[in-house]
Amino acid sequence: MMIFRFVPRLASLLLLGSALCTRAAEPDSAQVATNFVGLLSQGNFAAAVQGFDGAMLAALPEPKLKEVWQSVTGSAGSFQKQLGTRTEKMGGYDIVFVTSQFEKARLDIKVVLNARRQVSGLFFAPATAPTVPLPPPAYVLPATFQEKPATVGEGKWALPATLNIPRNGGPFTAVVLVHGSGPADRDETVGPNKPFSDLARGLASEGIAVLRYEKRTKQYPAECAALGARLTVQDETVDDAVAAVAMLRKTPGIDPQRVFVLGHSLGGMVAPRIAKAAPEVAGLVIMAAGNRGLEDAMIEQMDYIASLQPNPSASQAKPFEDFKTEMAKVKALTTNDVDSPTYLLGAPPRYWLDLRGYVPAQAAADLKCPLLILQGSRDYQATVADFDTWQKTLKGRASVMFKLYPNLNHLFVTGKGKATPAEYEKPGQVDAEVIHDIAQWILKTADR
Repeated sequence: MMIFRFVPRLASLLLLGSALCTRAAEPDSAQVATNFVGLLSQGNFAAAVQGFDGAMLAALPEPKLKEVWQSVTGSAGSFQKQLGTRTEKMGGYDIVFVTSQFEKARLDIKVVLNARRQVSGLFFAPATAPTVPLPPPAYVLPATFQEKPATVGEGKWALPATLNIPRNGGPFTAVVLVHGSGPADRDETVGPNKPFSDLARGLASEGIAVLRYEKRTKQYPAECAALGARLTVQDETVDDAVAAVAMLRKTPGIDPQRVFVLGHSLGGMVAPRIAKAAPEVAGLVIMAAGNRGLEDAMIEQMDYIASLQPNPSASQAKPFEDFKTEMAKVKALTTNDVDSPTYLLGAPPRYWLDLRGYVPAQAAADLKCPLLILQGSRDYQATVADFDTWQKTLKGRASVMFKLYPNLNHLFVTGKGKATPAEYEKPGQVDAEVIHDIAQWILKTADR
């Protein structure tokens, strides 16, 4: 399971400051970013934090910034040189991608700047290599559906969305897609992979309307950061999914009695919460959802990744040791810490405490709606052991179906051998069998 995508992947470190959305740089933004990266490469962390905004400085003071940089160089090797920049734009923030060569890897250092050109977010990820786009999956039939802009929610949290709706007939059965961890876009983009785009277009080709939207933490990072210690998964995920269900039920051409929710990873974990808050949901599709104590599951993920590199050097082992140190702090949290503003592994104590003791399968056992639970056998984030727990907990329920797919990873993309974080950087598409199985289950369940 991935609550914070940067944690189990290790290949990328995401530091949540007051902003993680992007907009195109003004003329000086690239220079601000390259100067900042220069300070990091020189080890001048005291000067680097002088460029932080208030929220970023609170989340990443000088000693912590130094630790993060040491973790990056421990994994990627010593910094060698900057190779170039590119910029993007969204909302009130600039982002500059400073592509940099390290001894063992080429990384994109994403520096997010607010309107005053203060650093509001920092992200390290493998540099995006030029890739040849894959042709559309064979299961996508563009002539059979329309793709329309839409909006989920209203007011300060209104979210840009896309509705794929079949062209002929109606009213249609529909499904809302709920993201996994991190500030995901409506396609749930991971490297060159866009699983929600595949799902939306594939299911629409089979006669099902699909709504997908920008995640709140993607569209409104500064506003989410302003929630500080109050942030929970309710704000991050559940509220917007409930709003999406309500929006679909009022949409012309949609059957309000046949609206489903499909949750992936974190979205699958909290799908029972969504259904409880929106009892009108016709059913749930739960994909690659963890089912254990969050802290223990994340440690297991890190242990798995560490096992991929036997006999690591001290510098290579340090990121794993730092993670376990932080996770020990998470496990030590009590209700007395609920209002603490100190972030641990990218989230405030209230977020962690809200999920403590939450077992999705047990929550699902109290639901009356039908469930389809899917799992890939090569997934090391939500594992077959999690899938087994879903089966044991919901055993005997006639309205629950399960399917395990050989050779599929966390994104339901086919692969071979031992799964690694690196395969998320290779282009792939959601397996056709998964699309067909989901479509057939939703349509048959809706007919009942």
